[in-house]
Amino acid sequence: MDNYQIARRAQIGVVIPSTNTGVEYDLQKFALDGVTWHPSRFWIELRNWSDEVEATGDDTNTVFERFLEIMRGEIPIALRNVISAKVNHIMLGMSAETFWGGLEGSAQFERGVREHIGDVGLTTGAAATREALECFGAKSLSVITPYPPVGDDNVRQYFEEIGFTVKHVRGLNRPSATAIAETSIREVLAAVREVDGDDVDAIVQCGTNLSTVDLFPTLEHQLEKPLIPINIATVWHALRACGIADKVSGKGRLLEEF
Repeated sequence: MDNYQIARRAQIGVVIPSTNTGVEYDLQKFALDGVTWHPSRFWIELRNWSDEVEATGDDTNTVFERFLEIMRGEIPIALRNVISAKVNHIMLGMSAETFWGGLEGSAQFERGVREHIGDVGLTTGAAATREALECFGAKSLSVITPYPPVGDDNVRQYFEEIGFTVKHVRGLNRPSATAIAETSIREVLAAVREVDGDDVDAIVQCGTNLSTVDLFPTLEHQLEKPLIPINIATVWHALRACGIADKVSGKGRLLEEF
């Protein structure tokens, strides 16, 4: 067996918006031997969505959809760059696009990504959260997002179309891409209280720039149900897809149990 300077259990390319700091914050908590994470950023113009609303006269939903349309044109460049490192898996560090248009929209988006990565493995937020919920046997769920209402609608559509009962979706409607990472702990805790209930089997948090890895593992014990941050779901999915079966303590039940 060859010995390499860099241990090569898994080299995972991570595609993230240029405005995102949440994904790397979470990834830095996973220093697994022989596993390396390789971020590749795609350009997002730094502008408050509220400023765009004022400048164009469009509503927030329209501005957010235009934001996603711009993303679609930039993602292939980031994929090209990270694929050149010969990574053996790609993890998408953005989530709204992976839910957009429900089940068919998600599948179409995946097909578009695969045109650029060939047979390299792929993890998306939508697929990862779906598989995580299936591990827990959840039937009903609530969701927290940083999105405006149109984003919440697409998240609800996706989960309902794949067979889950969605009890509540709480959108925090953050004013910009960078403002997502500036969401206060108090706002996150209030959102969890708002969407929880005896009829909710699990709570999912979408929006990769909204890090909840420091909060959700403790809240799982308090609420006695799985709480799944999308970044943790994608990390888990990518690791398991690469054959990395390590159980990780302190980062939530998903990585401890499955």
